[in-house]
Amino acid sequence: MNISRNNKVMSLKEAIKRYVTNGCHISIGGFTLNRNPMAAVHEIIRQGIKNLHLYAHSNGQGVDELIGAGCIQRLEIAYSGNGRFAPTCICFRRAVQEGKIIVEDYTNYQMTLRFLAGAMGVPFLPTRSSLGTSIIDVWGFSEEMRKNNPRIPKKKLVIMDNPFGSWVDVPRVVLVPAINTDVTIIHVQRADREGTAMIKGLTFADVEQAKSARNLIITCEELIEPDESRKDPDQNQIPFFSVDAVVHVPYGAYPTACYRYYDYDPLYLKEYAKYAQSPELFRSYLEKFIYNVNDHQELLSLLGMDRIRMIKADPRTGYAANLDRR
Repeated sequence: MNISRNNKVMSLKEAIKRYVTNGCHISIGGFTLNRNPMAAVHEIIRQGIKNLHLYAHSNGQGVDELIGAGCIQRLEIAYSGNGRFAPTCICFRRAVQEGKIIVEDYTNYQMTLRFLAGAMGVPFLPTRSSLGTSIIDVWGFSEEMRKNNPRIPKKKLVIMDNPFGSWVDVPRVVLVPAINTDVTIIHVQRADREGTAMIKGLTFADVEQAKSARNLIITCEELIEPDESRKDPDQNQIPFFSVDAVVHVPYGAYPTACYRYYDYDPLYLKEYAKYAQSPELFRSYLEKFIYNVNDHQELLSLLGMDRIRMIKADPRTGYAANLDRR
């Protein structure tokens, strides 16, 4: 973790090359179709990084593209979907059904608690979430895998009797293991050169993810000076000392949404769902939209400014006005 106030701005290529390595444990922020760090996801794919152990709260496009590109070996997640465009992400579903990736599932709340435990520096946190469900009994990672991999908890979950007895009427709790990633990538609306970052709208589990990471990459819509971020310090959720790299990438969440800047692109997501139907079609998607462009700005140029204007956020509501979402 970088605790200095140095200028942490670097290119996306440099940030990914420096912090994301083959086989590392990584998490990405965002929720379904909101604030996925897509520019970074595409750069990971472009650099050919493989065998990643990925953690996500409830992600959609980012997780699906990483899986489709063959970057993911293991996944811990609550839900992977793209709203009406793919209630269950298509590459994700196929990879699970064909045994291409190993998945362990938790509830949404449990994933948040796991990141929070990592941020707090404690090995686990208790909850009542999932009591009485098969989430407790069905494990994605085998006992042998857990025994041979020190980065994976020895148990998925632990049921524990309330040690305080009848002090409160909660006889049992579920202990969920902490997550501490090698690197986490979060897309935000504003960040300064030292790393202080501001998320507008719902934060989902991004703050907990950011603070539980050993290394943190922030991609942002606006790069501002530190004096600007200090004007409203209560609006900054991620402190500079948690951040290792700051990357200025306008539209860095596209084709997912970034509240108050742009909405998701329904045309792109409908087209993507067609490409994701088979490995052969998905390879053509990768060639057209990732490998044959040098960076995210070239992707936007390929699509054209009319698409960007279509999803521009209305200043009053923070969402695109009159956007045909069908």
